[in-house]
Amino acid sequence: MAIGDQYAEIKQGERGAWISIGAYLALSGVKLFAGYWFASLALTADGFNNLTDIVASIAVLVGLRISQKPPDKDHPYGHFRAETIAALIASFIMATVGIQVLIDAVRSLFAGKQEMPGLTSAWVALGAAAAMLLVYQYNRKLAKRINNQALMAAAKDNLSDALVSIGAAVGIIGARMGLAWLDLAAAFAVGLIICKTAWDIFYSSTHALTDGFDEKRLVTLRGTIERTKGVRSIKDIKARVHGSNVLIDVIVLVDPSLTLVESHQISDEIEQQMERKHNIMSVHVHVEPCISTPMPTAAVDN
Repeated sequence: MAIGDQYAEIKQGERGAWISIGAYLALSGVKLFAGYWFASLALTADGFNNLTDIVASIAVLVGLRISQKPPDKDHPYGHFRAETIAALIASFIMATVGIQVLIDAVRSLFAGKQEMPGLTSAWVALGAAAAMLLVYQYNRKLAKRINNQALMAAAKDNLSDALVSIGAAVGIIGARMGLAWLDLAAAFAVGLIICKTAWDIFYSSTHALTDGFDEKRLVTLRGTIERTKGVRSIKDIKARVHGSNVLIDVIVLVDPSLTLVESHQISDEIEQQMERKHNIMSVHVHVEPCISTPMPTAAVDN
């Protein structure tokens, strides 16, 4: 895939980020108003959850915008890691809001006085869940089509938000049935989900920024290269994540009698296999001759 096509796909991913931002703006406003008006802690917490999602979606959008900048003298590999940095910043903001939601829930518990949430707030939560499921389906399909990990992460966040809204509705309905503590429990659960989501984003972002890579996936990539015609063995292989891209450095051993042109053809075949089977375009192949080391002979005493 040409670099121009890759930038064009990233541009398409902006649509998904804008749709998420629009949906979260509308839903957070409705939830916060309804949660306050109908005295539902769970729905209010869900509204704050959507506020953090706005920040996360903006971070994805900014990351997509910056990652489209072409390589320059200071960034020879491009600016694709801007997506990862933006996600890392969003994780800190999400964690702050999640902790605040938990603190508010604990304060309400010790206050000992809880208002009965209105049933309308449950319908608001269920309507919001249905809307987020539609956004999730759209972003998921778009992320798969353009192979964009940042947008796929946003889609997964859309799905978790839909589940949170369903949980809020369950808590509200339970409170209306006489289990007043259930609304408070749902608010606490929402706070935990926000913190868990923040931690997952933080972990994956820092893992990528420190050049961490999934070992199982590396084994799969290694297997593809080893099965390439002309490759005797692999001396060394490394991989790292660069935004939505994967960069591979591999040293392969080949028949020492091959010409320079034949060795180069093997290198080209490895690059084609990585792109065709794993959608990886950035592969640096170093070819070395496979020279068997003779076994040492044992000394014979006369």
